[in-house]
Amino acid sequence: MQMFRTTVFVTGGAGYVGSHTILVLLNAGYEVVAIDNFVNAIPGKDGSIPESLHRVQELTGKSLTFYKMDLLDKESLESIFSKHKLECVIHFAALKSVGESCQIPLDYYRNNIGGTINLVEVMKKFGVKNIIFSSSATVYGAPQYLPLDEKHPVGTSCTNPYGRTKYFIEEILKDVASAEKGWKVILLRYFNPVGAHESGKIGEDPQGIPNNLMPYISQVAVKRRPELQVFGNDFNTPDGTGMRDYIHVMDLAEGHVAVLKNLDAMKTCVAYNLGTGHGYTVLQVIKAFEEATGVKIPYTVVGRRIGDLGSLYADSSLAEKELDWKAKKSLVEMCADTWRWQSQNPMGFRGEIAAIQNS
Repeated sequence: MQMFRTTVFVTGGAGYVGSHTILVLLNAGYEVVAIDNFVNAIPGKDGSIPESLHRVQELTGKSLTFYKMDLLDKESLESIFSKHKLECVIHFAALKSVGESCQIPLDYYRNNIGGTINLVEVMKKFGVKNIIFSSSATVYGAPQYLPLDEKHPVGTSCTNPYGRTKYFIEEILKDVASAEKGWKVILLRYFNPVGAHESGKIGEDPQGIPNNLMPYISQVAVKRRPELQVFGNDFNTPDGTGMRDYIHVMDLAEGHVAVLKNLDAMKTCVAYNLGTGHGYTVLQVIKAFEEATGVKIPYTVVGRRIGDLGSLYADSSLAEKELDWKAKKSLVEMCADTWRWQSQNPMGFRGEIAAIQNS
Protein backbone atom coordinates (compact mmCIF):
# COMPACT_ATOMS: atom_id res chain seq x y z
CA MET A 1 0.00 0.00 0.00
CA GLN A 2 1.42 3.34 -1.06
CA MET A 3 1.66 6.66 0.76
CA PHE A 4 -0.51 9.62 -0.14
CA ARG A 5 -0.32 11.12 -3.59
CA THR A 6 0.10 14.87 -3.53
CA THR A 7 -2.83 16.25 -5.49
CA VAL A 8 -5.91 14.64 -7.04
CA PHE A 9 -7.80 16.36 -9.87
CA VAL A 10 -11.55 15.75 -9.63
CA THR A 11 -13.93 16.49 -12.51
CA GLY A 12 -17.61 16.96 -11.70
CA GLY A 13 -16.56 17.54 -8.11
CA ALA A 14 -19.73 19.39 -7.04
CA GLY A 15 -21.99 16.47 -7.91
CA TYR A 16 -23.47 13.83 -5.65
CA VAL A 17 -20.74 11.18 -5.74
CA GLY A 18 -18.02 13.75 -6.45
CA SER A 19 -18.70 15.86 -3.36
CA HIS A 20 -18.83 12.86 -1.02
CA THR A 21 -15.62 11.48 -2.54
CA ILE A 22 -13.85 14.82 -2.10
CA LEU A 23 -14.87 14.80 1.56
CA VAL A 24 -13.28 11.36 2.00
CA LEU A 25 -10.17 12.43 0.03
CA LEU A 26 -9.64 15.50 2.21
CA ASN A 27 -10.12 13.49 5.40
CA ALA A 28 -7.59 10.94 4.11
CA GLY A 29 -4.93 13.63 3.64
CA TYR A 30 -5.08 14.25 -0.09
CA GLU A 31 -5.04 17.67 -1.68
CA VAL A 32 -7.85 18.26 -4.16
CA VAL A 33 -8.24 20.42 -7.24
CA ALA A 34 -11.86 20.18 -8.45
CA ILE A 35 -13.83 21.48 -11.41
CA ASP A 36 -17.53 21.61 -12.20
CA ASN A 37 -19.58 23.43 -14.84
CA PHE A 38 -22.59 24.02 -12.53
CA VAL A 39 -25.00 22.16 -14.82
CA ASN A 40 -26.28 20.25 -11.79
CA ALA A 41 -24.67 22.27 -9.00
CA ILE A 42 -25.97 25.14 -6.88
CA PRO A 43 -23.59 28.10 -6.42
CA GLY A 44 -22.52 28.74 -2.85
CA LYS A 45 -23.11 31.84 -0.78
CA ASP A 46 -20.55 33.96 -2.60
CA GLY A 47 -20.86 32.21 -5.95
CA SER A 48 -17.18 31.22 -6.08
CA ILE A 49 -17.64 27.60 -5.06
CA PRO A 50 -20.63 25.24 -5.22
CA GLU A 51 -22.66 24.96 -2.03
CA SER A 52 -21.95 21.23 -1.81
CA LEU A 53 -18.18 21.83 -1.73
CA HIS A 54 -18.55 24.79 0.62
CA ARG A 55 -20.16 22.38 3.06
CA VAL A 56 -17.48 19.75 2.41
CA GLN A 57 -14.87 22.29 3.52
CA GLU A 58 -16.91 23.06 6.65
CA LEU A 59 -17.28 19.36 7.49
CA THR A 60 -13.61 18.52 7.00
CA GLY A 61 -12.06 21.77 8.22
CA LYS A 62 -9.87 21.60 5.11
CA SER A 63 -9.80 23.60 1.91
CA LEU A 64 -9.73 22.57 -1.72
CA THR A 65 -9.02 24.43 -4.95
CA PHE A 66 -12.03 24.88 -7.21
CA TYR A 67 -12.49 26.12 -10.78
CA LYS A 68 -15.77 26.68 -12.56
CA MET A 69 -15.18 25.21 -16.00
CA ASP A 70 -16.37 22.71 -18.59
CA LEU A 71 -14.28 19.85 -19.96
CA LEU A 72 -15.22 20.95 -23.47
CA ASP A 73 -13.13 24.09 -22.79
CA LYS A 74 -9.75 22.54 -23.50
CA GLU A 75 -7.79 25.79 -23.19
CA SER A 76 -9.00 26.39 -19.63
CA LEU A 77 -8.28 22.76 -18.78
CA GLU A 78 -4.69 23.14 -19.95
CA SER A 79 -4.37 26.28 -17.83
CA ILE A 80 -5.34 24.35 -14.70
CA PHE A 81 -2.88 21.53 -15.42
CA SER A 82 -0.13 24.11 -15.93
CA LYS A 83 -0.79 25.65 -12.48
CA HIS A 84 -0.84 22.45 -10.41
CA LYS A 85 1.30 19.35 -10.02
CA LEU A 86 -1.45 16.79 -10.53
CA GLU A 87 -0.75 13.10 -10.06
CA CYS A 88 -4.13 11.41 -10.50
CA VAL A 89 -7.49 12.25 -12.04
CA ILE A 90 -10.88 11.06 -10.76
CA HIS A 91 -13.33 11.62 -13.60
CA PHE A 92 -16.98 12.05 -12.53
CA ALA A 93 -18.11 14.80 -14.93
CA ALA A 94 -20.97 13.62 -17.16
CA LEU A 95 -24.56 14.10 -18.11
CA LYS A 96 -26.23 11.17 -16.38
CA SER A 97 -30.00 10.87 -16.93
CA VAL A 98 -30.93 7.62 -18.66
CA GLY A 99 -34.28 8.96 -19.86
CA GLU A 100 -32.89 12.28 -21.04
CA SER A 101 -30.10 10.52 -22.93
CA CYS A 102 -32.74 8.81 -25.06
CA GLN A 103 -34.24 12.20 -25.94
CA ILE A 104 -31.03 14.13 -26.64
CA PRO A 105 -28.40 11.47 -27.44
CA LEU A 106 -26.06 13.80 -29.35
CA ASP A 107 -25.72 16.06 -26.31
CA TYR A 108 -24.69 13.03 -24.26
CA TYR A 109 -22.14 11.82 -26.80
CA ARG A 110 -20.70 15.31 -27.28
CA ASN A 111 -20.47 16.10 -23.57
CA ASN A 112 -19.49 12.76 -22.03
CA ILE A 113 -17.19 11.42 -24.76
CA GLY A 114 -15.90 14.73 -26.11
CA GLY A 115 -15.12 16.01 -22.63
CA THR A 116 -13.27 12.81 -21.79
CA ILE A 117 -11.15 12.99 -24.95
CA ASN A 118 -10.17 16.58 -24.09
CA LEU A 119 -9.29 15.49 -20.56
CA VAL A 120 -7.11 12.58 -21.67
CA GLU A 121 -5.33 14.67 -24.29
CA VAL A 122 -4.47 17.28 -21.67
CA MET A 123 -3.37 14.56 -19.25
CA LYS A 124 -1.02 13.22 -21.92
CA LYS A 125 0.38 16.69 -22.61
CA PHE A 126 1.24 17.19 -18.94
CA GLY A 127 2.40 13.64 -18.22
CA VAL A 128 -0.46 12.68 -15.89
CA LYS A 129 -1.21 9.01 -16.54
CA ASN A 130 -3.36 7.89 -13.62
CA ILE A 131 -7.14 8.04 -14.04
CA ILE A 132 -10.02 6.61 -12.04
CA PHE A 133 -13.15 6.64 -14.18
CA SER A 134 -16.66 6.87 -12.79
CA SER A 135 -18.30 4.16 -14.85
CA SER A 136 -21.60 2.38 -14.34
CA ALA A 137 -23.28 -1.00 -14.16
CA THR A 138 -25.22 0.15 -17.23
CA VAL A 139 -22.26 -1.01 -19.36
CA TYR A 140 -23.42 -4.60 -18.72
CA GLY A 141 -26.82 -4.03 -20.30
CA ALA A 142 -29.32 -6.86 -19.90
CA PRO A 143 -27.64 -9.40 -17.59
CA GLN A 144 -26.77 -12.82 -18.99
CA TYR A 145 -26.32 -14.05 -15.42
CA LEU A 146 -26.43 -12.74 -11.84
CA PRO A 147 -24.68 -11.56 -9.81
CA LEU A 148 -22.77 -9.46 -12.34
CA ASP A 149 -19.00 -9.83 -12.15
CA GLU A 150 -16.34 -7.98 -14.13
CA LYS A 151 -16.06 -10.87 -16.62
CA HIS A 152 -19.64 -10.32 -17.80
CA PRO A 153 -19.76 -9.03 -21.41
CA VAL A 154 -20.08 -5.25 -21.71
CA GLY A 155 -21.44 -3.01 -24.43
CA THR A 156 -23.36 -5.67 -26.34
CA SER A 157 -26.77 -4.85 -24.87
CA CYS A 158 -26.54 -1.33 -23.41
CA THR A 159 -30.14 -0.13 -23.33
CA ASN A 160 -29.62 3.65 -23.57
CA PRO A 161 -27.19 6.33 -24.86
CA TYR A 162 -26.03 7.19 -21.32
CA GLY A 163 -24.87 3.61 -20.77
CA ARG A 164 -23.24 3.55 -24.18
CA THR A 165 -21.22 6.68 -23.39
CA LYS A 166 -19.85 4.94 -20.30
CA TYR A 167 -19.00 1.86 -22.37
CA PHE A 168 -17.37 3.88 -25.16
CA ILE A 169 -15.29 5.86 -22.64
CA GLU A 170 -14.13 2.63 -21.01
CA GLU A 171 -13.00 1.39 -24.44
CA ILE A 172 -11.23 4.69 -25.22
CA LEU A 173 -9.35 4.57 -21.92
CA LYS A 174 -8.40 0.91 -22.47
CA ASP A 175 -7.01 1.78 -25.91
CA VAL A 176 -4.98 4.68 -24.50
CA ALA A 177 -3.51 2.46 -21.80
CA SER A 178 -2.68 -0.22 -24.37
CA ALA A 179 -1.05 2.19 -26.81
CA GLU A 180 1.20 4.06 -24.40
CA LYS A 181 3.26 2.75 -21.48
CA GLY A 182 2.89 4.12 -17.99
CA TRP A 183 -0.87 4.51 -17.78
CA LYS A 184 -2.99 3.29 -14.86
CA VAL A 185 -6.66 3.20 -15.84
CA ILE A 186 -9.15 2.12 -13.16
CA LEU A 187 -12.76 1.64 -14.22
CA LEU A 188 -15.16 1.76 -11.27
CA ARG A 189 -18.55 0.37 -12.22
CA TYR A 190 -21.06 1.79 -9.76
CA PHE A 191 -24.33 0.11 -9.04
CA ASN A 192 -26.99 2.39 -7.44
CA PRO A 193 -25.55 5.07 -5.12
CA VAL A 194 -27.94 6.28 -2.42
CA GLY A 195 -27.77 7.82 1.04
CA ALA A 196 -25.91 10.88 2.27
CA HIS A 197 -23.18 11.95 4.65
CA GLU A 198 -24.19 11.11 8.21
CA SER A 199 -24.19 14.81 9.14
CA GLY A 200 -27.08 15.52 6.78
CA LYS A 201 -25.11 18.48 5.39
CA ILE A 202 -24.51 17.03 1.92
CA GLY A 203 -26.58 14.59 -0.11
CA GLU A 204 -28.21 13.92 -3.46
CA ASP A 205 -29.84 17.05 -4.89
CA PRO A 206 -31.21 16.34 -8.38
CA GLN A 207 -32.38 19.27 -10.46
CA GLY A 208 -35.98 18.87 -11.60
CA ILE A 209 -37.84 15.58 -11.31
CA PRO A 210 -35.57 12.88 -9.83
CA ASN A 211 -34.55 10.09 -12.18
CA ASN A 212 -33.62 7.69 -9.38
CA LEU A 213 -35.74 5.95 -6.76
CA MET A 214 -34.32 7.12 -3.43
CA PRO A 215 -34.35 10.89 -4.04
CA TYR A 216 -37.88 10.56 -5.40
CA ILE A 217 -38.95 8.73 -2.23
CA SER A 218 -37.32 11.36 -0.02
CA GLN A 219 -38.95 14.22 -1.94
CA VAL A 220 -42.33 12.53 -1.48
CA ALA A 221 -41.50 12.20 2.22
CA VAL A 222 -40.97 15.97 2.58
CA LYS A 223 -44.10 16.56 0.46
CA ARG A 224 -42.31 18.16 -2.47
CA ARG A 225 -44.07 15.55 -4.60
CA PRO A 226 -47.48 13.98 -3.99
CA GLU A 227 -46.62 10.32 -4.54
CA LEU A 228 -44.14 7.86 -5.99
CA GLN A 229 -44.73 6.11 -9.28
CA VAL A 230 -43.60 2.48 -9.30
CA PHE A 231 -42.82 1.46 -12.87
CA GLY A 232 -44.03 -2.10 -13.32
CA ASN A 233 -44.96 -4.92 -10.94
CA ASP A 234 -44.66 -7.86 -13.31
CA PHE A 235 -40.89 -8.44 -13.27
CA ASN A 236 -39.46 -11.80 -12.23
CA THR A 237 -38.61 -10.60 -8.70
CA PRO A 238 -40.01 -11.47 -5.25
CA ASP A 239 -42.79 -8.86 -5.46
CA GLY A 240 -42.77 -8.06 -9.19
CA THR A 241 -41.07 -4.67 -8.88
CA GLY A 242 -37.61 -3.91 -10.21
CA MET A 243 -34.63 -5.06 -8.13
CA ARG A 244 -31.35 -3.13 -7.84
CA ASP A 245 -28.12 -3.18 -5.85
CA TYR A 246 -28.16 -0.02 -3.71
CA ILE A 247 -24.85 1.13 -2.25
CA HIS A 248 -24.32 3.89 0.30
CA VAL A 249 -22.56 6.85 -1.28
CA MET A 250 -20.01 6.97 1.56
CA ASP A 251 -19.05 3.33 0.93
CA LEU A 252 -18.73 4.24 -2.74
CA ALA A 253 -16.54 7.24 -1.92
CA GLU A 254 -14.25 5.05 0.20
CA GLY A 255 -13.79 2.82 -2.86
CA HIS A 256 -11.97 5.64 -4.65
CA VAL A 257 -9.54 6.12 -1.79
CA ALA A 258 -8.95 2.36 -1.71
CA VAL A 259 -7.90 2.58 -5.37
CA LEU A 260 -5.52 5.48 -4.70
CA LYS A 261 -3.86 3.62 -1.85
CA ASN A 262 -3.28 0.56 -4.04
CA LEU A 263 -2.61 2.31 -7.34
CA ASP A 264 1.10 1.63 -7.70
CA ALA A 265 0.62 -2.13 -7.37
CA MET A 266 -2.31 -2.32 -9.79
CA LYS A 267 -2.48 -3.52 -13.37
CA THR A 268 -2.37 -1.12 -16.31
CA CYS A 269 -6.14 -1.26 -16.80
CA VAL A 270 -8.64 -2.94 -14.50
CA ALA A 271 -12.37 -2.72 -13.78
CA TYR A 272 -14.03 -3.12 -10.39
CA ASN A 273 -17.69 -3.43 -9.48
CA LEU A 274 -18.71 -1.31 -6.50
CA GLY A 275 -21.93 -2.65 -5.04
CA THR A 276 -23.19 -4.58 -2.01
CA GLY A 277 -23.99 -7.86 -3.76
CA HIS A 278 -27.59 -7.69 -2.54
CA GLY A 279 -30.65 -6.75 -4.59
CA TYR A 280 -33.65 -4.91 -3.17
CA THR A 281 -36.97 -4.38 -4.93
CA VAL A 282 -38.70 -1.02 -5.16
CA LEU A 283 -41.30 -2.11 -2.59
CA GLN A 284 -38.59 -3.37 -0.25
CA VAL A 285 -36.85 0.01 -0.44
CA ILE A 286 -40.13 1.82 0.28
CA LYS A 287 -40.74 -0.42 3.31
CA ALA A 288 -37.18 0.09 4.60
CA PHE A 289 -37.52 3.88 4.22
CA GLU A 290 -40.82 3.87 6.12
CA GLU A 291 -39.32 1.75 8.91
CA ALA A 292 -36.19 3.94 9.16
CA THR A 293 -38.06 7.25 9.19
CA GLY A 294 -41.63 6.63 10.37
CA VAL A 295 -42.86 8.46 7.26
CA LYS A 296 -45.49 6.82 5.06
CA ILE A 297 -44.72 6.88 1.30
CA PRO A 298 -47.80 6.90 -0.94
CA TYR A 299 -47.25 5.23 -4.30
CA THR A 300 -49.06 4.13 -7.45
CA VAL A 301 -48.02 1.26 -9.69
CA VAL A 302 -47.86 2.23 -13.37
CA GLY A 303 -46.56 0.50 -16.49
CA ARG A 304 -42.95 -0.41 -17.17
CA ARG A 305 -40.69 2.09 -18.87
CA ILE A 306 -39.04 1.16 -22.15
CA GLY A 307 -35.70 -0.52 -21.48
CA ASP A 308 -36.29 -1.21 -17.79
CA LEU A 309 -34.64 -4.39 -16.55
CA GLY A 310 -35.93 -6.69 -13.83
CA SER A 311 -32.87 -7.39 -11.66
CA LEU A 312 -29.32 -6.08 -11.42
CA TYR A 313 -26.92 -6.74 -8.58
CA ALA A 314 -23.17 -7.00 -8.24
CA ASP A 315 -20.46 -9.45 -7.47
CA SER A 316 -17.93 -7.09 -5.85
CA SER A 317 -15.56 -9.77 -4.58
CA LEU A 318 -12.72 -8.58 -6.85
CA ALA A 319 -12.67 -5.16 -5.15
CA GLU A 320 -12.70 -6.87 -1.77
CA LYS A 321 -9.81 -9.14 -2.76
CA GLU A 322 -7.58 -6.60 -4.51
CA LEU A 323 -8.51 -3.30 -2.83
CA ASP A 324 -9.47 -4.54 0.64
CA TRP A 325 -12.75 -2.69 0.12
CA LYS A 326 -16.26 -3.82 0.94
CA ALA A 327 -19.56 -1.99 1.29
CA LYS A 328 -20.50 -1.84 4.96
CA LYS A 329 -23.69 0.18 5.35
CA SER A 330 -27.14 -1.44 5.39
CA LEU A 331 -30.26 -0.45 3.48
CA VAL A 332 -31.74 0.95 6.71
CA GLU A 333 -28.66 3.17 7.16
CA MET A 334 -28.96 4.30 3.53
CA CYS A 335 -32.58 5.30 4.15
CA ALA A 336 -31.91 6.97 7.50
CA ASP A 337 -29.04 9.06 6.11
CA THR A 338 -31.10 10.01 3.06
CA TRP A 339 -33.90 11.20 5.33
CA ARG A 340 -31.52 13.15 7.57
CA TRP A 341 -30.24 15.04 4.53
CA GLN A 342 -33.67 15.62 2.94
CA SER A 343 -35.47 16.55 6.15
CA GLN A 344 -32.77 19.11 7.03
CA ASN A 345 -32.68 20.37 3.43
CA PRO A 346 -36.20 19.91 2.02
CA MET A 347 -35.37 22.02 -1.03
CA GLY A 348 -31.81 20.72 -1.30
CA PHE A 349 -28.87 23.10 -1.46
CA ARG A 350 -30.97 25.79 -3.12
CA GLY A 351 -33.10 26.13 0.04
CA GLU A 352 -30.35 27.70 2.14
CA ILE A 353 -29.19 29.93 -0.72
CA ALA A 354 -32.76 31.19 -1.26
CA ALA A 355 -33.10 31.89 2.45
CA ILE A 356 -29.89 33.95 2.45
CA GLN A 357 -30.96 35.88 -0.63
CA ASN A 358 -34.35 36.66 0.89
CA SER A 359 -33.01 37.66 4.30
